[in-house]
Amino acid sequence: MHEGPDLAFRKGLSEGRIVLPKCDACRRFHFFPRVVCPHCYGTLFTWREASGKGEIHTTTVVRRSTNQGGDYNVCIVELEEGVRMMSRVEGVPPPDVEIAMPVIAYAGEIDGTPAVLCRPEGS
Repeated sequence: MHEGPDLAFRKGLSEGRIVLPKCDACRRFHFFPRVVCPHCYGTLFTWREASGKGEIHTTTVVRRSTNQGGDYNVCIVELEEGVRMMSRVEGVPPPDVEIAMPVIAYAGEIDGTPAVLCRPEGS
C-alpha cells in the first residue's frame, strides 16, 4: 500500500518528528505535503527531519474564557528549511508572541492530536 504525503507527515508527528518532503529534482523542501513539487513539478521526494529552527512569521491571539482554557496564540512559523506552517507557541503568554521571534518547532499534541508546536529559542 502506498503511503500518501499527508499520512507520511502525520505519521512522523505521531512518532515525535517533524518530517518534510524534499524534492529529489530541485532539492527544495515544501509544505504542505503533496504529490507534486510546487517549485519544479517534480514527483519524487525524500522525507527529511526538520531542524526545528524557525521564526514567527505571523501571530494572533484567540480569546477564550478561563473555563474554556483561556487565551492561546495561533501563528505561522517559518522554518529554516523555507517552509511555513500553522502552529502555536507554548510557554509564553499569547500576547508576548512577536513577529520574527526565534523559536524551536517540535512535534507535540493539541487535545490528544499530534501537531507542530513551538517554544521560544533558548527556553
